[in-house]
Amino acid sequence: MAGNSFGTLFRLTTFGESHGEALGGIIDGCPPNILLDFEAIQHELNRRRPGQSAIVTQRKEGDKVRFLSGILDGKTTGTPIGFIIENENQHSADYAHIAEVYRPSHADYVYQQKYGIRDVRGGGRSSARETVSRVVAGAIAKQVLKGIQINAYVSSVGELSLTQPYTNLDLAIAETNAVRCPDPILAEQMEAYIKAIRKEGDTVGGVVSCVVKGVPVGWGEPVFDKLHAQLGKAMLSINAVKGFEYGSGFAGTTMRGSQHNDLFNPDGTTQTNYSGGIQGGISNGMDIYFRVAFKPVATLMQSQPALDSRGNIVEIQGKGRHDPCVVPRAVPIVEAMTAMVLLDFHLLNKAVKANGNL
Repeated sequence: MAGNSFGTLFRLTTFGESHGEALGGIIDGCPPNILLDFEAIQHELNRRRPGQSAIVTQRKEGDKVRFLSGILDGKTTGTPIGFIIENENQHSADYAHIAEVYRPSHADYVYQQKYGIRDVRGGGRSSARETVSRVVAGAIAKQVLKGIQINAYVSSVGELSLTQPYTNLDLAIAETNAVRCPDPILAEQMEAYIKAIRKEGDTVGGVVSCVVKGVPVGWGEPVFDKLHAQLGKAMLSINAVKGFEYGSGFAGTTMRGSQHNDLFNPDGTTQTNYSGGIQGGISNGMDIYFRVAFKPVATLMQSQPALDSRGNIVEIQGKGRHDPCVVPRAVPIVEAMTAMVLLDFHLLNKAVKANGNL
């Protein structure tokens, strides 16, 4: 199966299935002599892991990472970093009822048609559990990116949405509640709403916003490898993502150019930031900010029509442990993918400058 690697110079290849023995990855291109904070890496995994609150799947996984190569005495060696996260709490029997049935809006049908075989257990490779490997790589990338702050948070759940801009929010508050919303009052409303949706056997989507501070001018490549294009690719590769917009996004289409242009200050900064910190596909030194739309989880704990392998429409109802809303657990995944993209461009930018000095 192709499509299991991400990045150019800093490159992650992942492997494993939701209900297999383990998931893991190989990181190529990590600079040597980086003293790793393993507790910080585990902290990122704990932010993503299941069972962390009453509003996420209750699958119990420790998500403990074990490094196999590329690290000596706590420092990266510059060689491939291999790691695994063992699965500990598989309930594969929960999926026996879909062995011959394709769940609506899942990857079941397309995997079967493409490969002639599929892993029924939790969706196999198409499961969001695959993202655990991304979080490991992103946690390492964060530690290489000195002085850059990446903060993602939940900005909407269903029709409940933040109205104030990120500049008026204390983003640290997001990590103090189960929903990861930086508005405590709205967070309580979101949590109650998700719990009510769960009781109905239904699911709901939402939006994760991300703000990046400290990126210098010049990261990003022209034409096909624009910084925002790679961020978009990274976000759209995450399970359940249906949309990506940066800067003014779609709202900018309602403005005139005289309103939308970011006028310069004498030091090269801009008075406004409708560009979202990126111009011509290259970072301009201002805050980078974007939004990622997540659809409602496809597995419902209520009956709905589905297609079986013989072409019949049958009734199906979800079983097992599933998230009623993915956005709280998606926050660290968004940050991880952002960190990988930024480190890749940082290394590319260093290579371009080095070649220019030869």
